[in-house]
Amino acid sequence: MLPYFVESAAEIVTASGVLASTTIGFPHGGQATQVKVVEAERALDDGAHELDMVINVSKAKSHDFSYVHTEIREVLAVTRGRGRKLKVIFENCLLSDAEKIELCRICGELGVDWAKTSTGYGSGGATDADLKLMRAHLPERVELKAAGGIRSLQRLLEVRALGATRVGASATAQILDECRRALGLRPLALAEKAPATGY
Repeated sequence: MLPYFVESAAEIVTASGVLASTTIGFPHGGQATQVKVVEAERALDDGAHELDMVINVSKAKSHDFSYVHTEIREVLAVTRGRGRKLKVIFENCLLSDAEKIELCRICGELGVDWAKTSTGYGSGGATDADLKLMRAHLPERVELKAAGGIRSLQRLLEVRALGATRVGASATAQILDECRRALGLRPLALAEKAPATGY
């Protein structure tokens, strides 16, 4: 959810088993490292259990991977210091395969929880080629999150088969209704679905 709403969302879902999460450096990743650290600290203070951090894509394109390594390390240190989890968003549509592979190496070296394909705001999302490449170059302990263009149960199952253990989708309600129909259950009525979260 949007960062300003984390505290309210965390309160709303307290008894549900759902964990609040939000983004850091969203959507372009261009904030200074220290700004991302402060964003992470605030989100964790507000009750976020997982953070989705966008890398500095400009630095990756400039092959300043030392900078990218440092910013991920610093946000990860804050996150792990609170016992929480970090996903690192690459924005693959802007990167070469060699750049994606180097980012996978960095994520593996640092031991982040997930590497993620995209924000959903770029010109491309979770492609089969990118999911295969990332899974092949990430260590097993780093999970893979697919985001961007996942709008059906069929596509969700496809990305799961390619190694994604987490999916980001704006069509969640539609996908869940498809799943319920496939299981022979009725779709949830609008009133039964989760309440709006302020945006």
